[in-house]
Parts: sequence; C-alpha cells; structure tokens
Amino acid sequence: MFGAPIQDETPPAIGTDEPDDSDDSDDSDDKLVAAARAAAKLARQVTIPLGQVGLSLPQYRVLAFLDEGDAAPSDLAGRLSVSRPSITALMDGLVTRDLVERQPDPDDGRRVSHHLTEDGRSTLRSADRAVGERLVAIGTHVHAGDSTRLIASLARFGEAIRAARAAGTT
Repeated sequence: MFGAPIQDETPPAIGTDEPDDSDDSDDSDDKLVAAARAAAKLARQVTIPLGQVGLSLPQYRVLAFLDEGDAAPSDLAGRLSVSRPSITALMDGLVTRDLVERQPDPDDGRRVSHHLTEDGRSTLRSADRAVGERLVAIGTHVHAGDSTRLIASLARFGEAIRAARAAGTT
C-alpha cells in the first residue's frame, strides 16, 4: 500500500475498455487522507515501545540522526524542525544521560558538535528493536499475518524521506 504509487483499482465501466475515471480523484484523495491519518496514528504506536526503553520520540529521532553522523545543534534543530532552545534542552537531557557527547568543533571553537556515545548506540539499538517488534506485531493483522511487505513499504518511505532531504525539499 505505502510503497507503490496510488493507482485506481476500479474495474472498467460496463461496455467500455477504459476505466471509469469519474471517481479517480475522490479515491486518490481518500487514500491520501487515510495515509495521512495512518502516519499520525503510527507516531503514537512508535512512542509506546520507546517509553519502554526510556526514550521520547524526539529523543529517538535525535539519536537516529546522530547515528548517521555528528551534528551541530543548529543542524539538528533544522532537521527536527524545532527551535534552537528546544534542541538545546533536548540535547542537555541526552548528554546528562550519557547517550550523547558534546565536542568542540575542530574548525570553529565557538561551535560544538554532538555524537552518540556507546551507551547512546546501545540505547538506539534497543529502541530500534522495540519499535520494530511493535511494527511487526501490528503488521501481522494484514496480508494473512505476514507483515514483511508492510514493513518493506515503510522502509521505502524512509528512503523517500532521505532522498527528499538530500534534494532539499524537506
């Protein structure tokens, strides 16, 4: 559902070889609304297992971003779409828990860079497993109990987000 483009599955109108396009936009709009609402509901489903490993969703997002490489607070604030003071408070909590470490920027002594500690990587792995298990459990309710396609589609959506970020459109 999520990995393929939205396509009309309406059979051709009786007496024609062409599909009936009269409801295409309504069907497409309905699917977009359903996808938007599923994304909102999915966020809640992710927060449940994160709470079990002691992380909030914003903390998990920071750890996941830092797993891709060190980052300055301003870069993280932009990627998370939060204010600089908000990212500072978030980072202070992660530093206090020894999940993230601040280091002076080697090129600019006025700036700092953040990176994951070993405890941060371990916590991120635990969070990834917990969230993954939750997604698989939810996904077993479709496709005759096989969540593989659903999980693969969600992973592809993650690829699309990274590609859009690289293209500067997010």
